[in-house]
Amino acid sequence: MNTTTRAQEILEALGIAGHSRLCTPGTPGSVNSVDPATGTVIAAVGLQSAEDYDRAVDRARAAQRAWAMLPAPKRGELVRRMGNAFREHIEPLGELVTLESGKIRAEGIGEIQECVDIADFGVGLSRQLYGLSMHSERSEHRMYEQWHPVGTMGIITAFNFPAAVWAWNSMLAAVCGDAMVWKPSLVAPLTAIAMTEVVHRVMQEQDLFTPEGIDPRDLFGLVIGTDEAVGERMLADRRLPLISATGSCRMGRRVGEVVGARLGRTLLELGGNNAMIIMPDADMTLVPRAVLFGAVGTAGQRCTSTRRLICHADCVKQVLDALVPAYGTVPIGNPLDPGTLMGPLVRPEAVEAMRSAITRAVADGCEVLSGGTEGIDRFADSPGNFVEPTIIRVPKGAHPEITREETFAPILYVFTVDSLEEAIELQNAADQGLSSAIFTDSVRSAERFLSHHGSDCGIANVNIGTSGAEIGGAFGGEKDTGGGRESGSDAWKQYMRRQTCTINWGTDLPLAQGIEFG
Repeated sequence: MNTTTRAQEILEALGIAGHSRLCTPGTPGSVNSVDPATGTVIAAVGLQSAEDYDRAVDRARAAQRAWAMLPAPKRGELVRRMGNAFREHIEPLGELVTLESGKIRAEGIGEIQECVDIADFGVGLSRQLYGLSMHSERSEHRMYEQWHPVGTMGIITAFNFPAAVWAWNSMLAAVCGDAMVWKPSLVAPLTAIAMTEVVHRVMQEQDLFTPEGIDPRDLFGLVIGTDEAVGERMLADRRLPLISATGSCRMGRRVGEVVGARLGRTLLELGGNNAMIIMPDADMTLVPRAVLFGAVGTAGQRCTSTRRLICHADCVKQVLDALVPAYGTVPIGNPLDPGTLMGPLVRPEAVEAMRSAITRAVADGCEVLSGGTEGIDRFADSPGNFVEPTIIRVPKGAHPEITREETFAPILYVFTVDSLEEAIELQNAADQGLSSAIFTDSVRSAERFLSHHGSDCGIANVNIGTSGAEIGGAFGGEKDTGGGRESGSDAWKQYMRRQTCTINWGTDLPLAQGIEFG
């Protein structure tokens, strides 16, 4: 079955085959959705204008004012129904993610499972939007804090998680009483349309939120447009007090600059140059599997992908002796095929970026152990953006500039060190601080890695890889990764504003700090 036929079947299964946003490929003012495994255009989506964006924000703000008055547990009930709708459509939604992003089918379905999971998390959260109570220093006074919705927010997502990152934000923001306007990656517009349509059906069919003159679907706005027409306008829009943006560090700097200039709030999830440390006492049966998923999964196109392997000198040979043959057996091909473990890169430009990175590394004295430019050339006659996963060994003591950069491709740089302290110092030398891992059976080494003198990343794992975060923990990183936190723990607080309240129930008017005035 060809890509176009399969895409049509998926769109029909999701009920969006004749969606008003779809148009004929080649239509002026449209963007193509392209299967990176075949280079085939599977659909075209009409681009929206600045005026379309303004109308979407106005509608979302009007709906949000009424939505904030709905009790949080009732908002949670509607989010529960959305999670069930994701669950009901998990296979076609997951396959649509695969068609647009190139990740294998298991990962595509796993991404929609994340959407289900965060909706489930949001249901419980709707009854746990807790504030603290404090003892006042003034007699007959009570102090406490409460949390209010931040309002209407903007969500900007990247191609590699075209559904999950939106769900992380939207499900929690909805529970917190916010509305949102979503600007998705133009690489994956069909996924954005499908996810929004699923949510809109829930909002259209429900009877818990029916304010007069308001379309409940407007809470979940979607504007598919260019950075020039929509993106920059969103960043500068004072109507949106919070912008959540996922993408490159370069993009994040622009977001922070524009939103910060208007004193808005940002939730930034940016790049990662993630390292895995291997100590001689590690369980070596776990290491190859952890590296393969971390470095090869999603063709190295996760922000949490393992990009640097830092091995102790006493075990580096053992690690490479297991890893290099394993890399040579990774099934590469159609991501919808059950036996495939690595699909294509998202664009031809990504293939060229990988080629350039390998060339620079070799020029700096590094050694290609698997893959390399030959592994790219092998697919030169293929219509898809396929490459071989690549292992590059860095000379001991060297730290080439290319290894300090995040290349969104399956390149693994292998470093050799003589101590845990040297390994941690090398890991922390990256500008980004997203995910990190150590493999060791030593409690002392593990605790040293997890201490404030250890990993400087937002995620630090012991005996598991850098990739594959769970919903229950807050997700995000430090330094150039942006400092944002999404998903679990208390990440919900970013979608709300804190208010400290003091109530005087006495007959006097004492001032704090014992100040006498008049």
